[in-house]
Amino acid sequence: MSKTARRCQRLILAGAALLALSLLGACQALLPEMKARTQVPWETFAAARDVIERVKVNETRREQLTADGLDPYTNPAVTLLTYTDIVQRFAIGSAVRPEELDQGIRSCLSAGKRCTGYSIAARNSKRERVGNFWLDSLNFRQETDVTGWTFNALIIMVDEIVVFTVFGGQPRISEHEIIRNPLGPLQSWGERAPAFIR
Repeated sequence: MSKTARRCQRLILAGAALLALSLLGACQALLPEMKARTQVPWETFAAARDVIERVKVNETRREQLTADGLDPYTNPAVTLLTYTDIVQRFAIGSAVRPEELDQGIRSCLSAGKRCTGYSIAARNSKRERVGNFWLDSLNFRQETDVTGWTFNALIIMVDEIVVFTVFGGQPRISEHEIIRNPLGPLQSWGERAPAFIR
């Protein structure tokens, strides 16, 4: 084989390798991706936490919560709680004696219907399929990266003044899920079989 033919062969092989790599990258981009986000003004767990930490017990009033974006009528993450909702959350009559509860909760319980609250639940998560495009497409192996955060908080008020706050959640979600189906596209047939037998 001449030098020119060998050079052409190498160029063709290099071109084929580049084409295969670019197609593989393009295939990876075709894998599905899903995002779930509560439409809130906070982009991060820390931003949501900072809003709650600015709330001062026995000082902050309802109108200040509204100014800070904690309004059940405008913020979909905020749920308005009634006195009954709050009583159910603290399971009065359980192993915890009333005198062991936080002072703010005791104030709420003795205030009756004058006690209301806000429950806050926000999340921002992304599920991105990774791995081999063909194995995923043919249902042999699906790999998914899950990232994001969740946030929850409780604010209790008597009349218009905050008497209790608490927050929690998961500041950082980082999970990797793998689903293996040895039969690939035939795997779901076994799940449907009972329906055919009936």
